[in-house]
Parts: sequence; structure tokens; C-alpha cells
Amino acid sequence: MSPPCSVQVTGGFALLAAWFFLANGWRNLFTVLSAAAVHEAGHWLLLRLLGARVLSLRLSALGAVLETDSGRLSYGGELAAVLAGPAANLLAALALTAPGRDEFLAAAGANVVLCIFNLLPVRPLDGGRALFLLSSWLAGPAAGEAVSRWAGTLTAAALALGIGLVIQKTGGSLWLLPALFASLRWGVSPWFSAL
Repeated sequence: MSPPCSVQVTGGFALLAAWFFLANGWRNLFTVLSAAAVHEAGHWLLLRLLGARVLSLRLSALGAVLETDSGRLSYGGELAAVLAGPAANLLAALALTAPGRDEFLAAAGANVVLCIFNLLPVRPLDGGRALFLLSSWLAGPAAGEAVSRWAGTLTAAALALGIGLVIQKTGGSLWLLPALFASLRWGVSPWFSAL
């Protein structure tokens, strides 16, 4: 029997959740955290079905990270596990928008937004990891690294520019600052890790 998965909650996550709660209320916080739980459950379920063990779940201000022993998985298996989180969000959104369930539109929207955001081709997001795995599977790890580094940098730069423009046009939004700094970090860090 495998040991239970450890859960680590950083101070940054707790601070951001408290800030969101104070500004938006418990219902919106519950909606966002529920969409995130669906996302991580999608990863976890497929990893378990593929025989990989989940070692820990780390919650930080920039999201959740599952640490696994996925080294035993093929490129295809790992790619499927990476895409299982966004797929779970998409399935949840579809279920929440079934006829006669209009009261769950906010929850469906949160799932759609989380799905789309996580499919951006920027590591550490699922889209960046998926691009690396697919490129590596087709052309080898060196090509996968180059493709994902360039795509991630260009996407992160465009995202940072877009966020910066929204902040300027709206007169500033503190909620967008963590995303701005994260996108800048994601765009630059792959180049330093490759040195």
C-alpha cells in the first residue's frame, strides 16, 4: 500500500485566498477553489489509472502542483495525464450548463477559464508541459525543450503585455499584478534553467 499524498499549503496561497475572500466573498472563493479541485482531480484520477503514484500536492499563490513518480509513464501517458486537468474542467463546465441549471453558470465559467488558462503553452502550465511532451515524443527531448522554451517565452511576453495594457486602461488592478509578475517569470525562467 502506498503512503498517502502529502499536502503543502504555502503562505502565499493562504494570503491570496484570504484577500480574494475579503474582496469577493466566500461564494466566489468556493467557486474558484472548486474549479481548481476539479482540475487537480482530473490529473490525479488519470495518473492513478495509469499506475503513477501521486506523492504530494503543493498549493501556492501561482496555483497547484502535483508531484508524481510519472517517470514510468510513456510520453503518451504523461501527455494524457497533463491534459486530464483541463479536460476535467471542460467536462465540469458542460455538466454545469446542462438544461435547467442556470444557477451554476458562474461555476461553469470558472471551469472554462481555468481550462483555457492552463492550456496556454507556458511552463509550468499544462499547455507548456503538453507542448514539451508532444514535441519531445515527435522529435526528441532537445527539440521539445527548444519548442516549448520559444513558445512559452512568446506567449508569456504577449500575456504580460496584455495584462500591462489592461492595468493601464483600467487605472490599475491589484488582482492582475500576480498574473503580470508570473507571466514575466515564466517567460524568462526557461532561458536561465537551460544554461
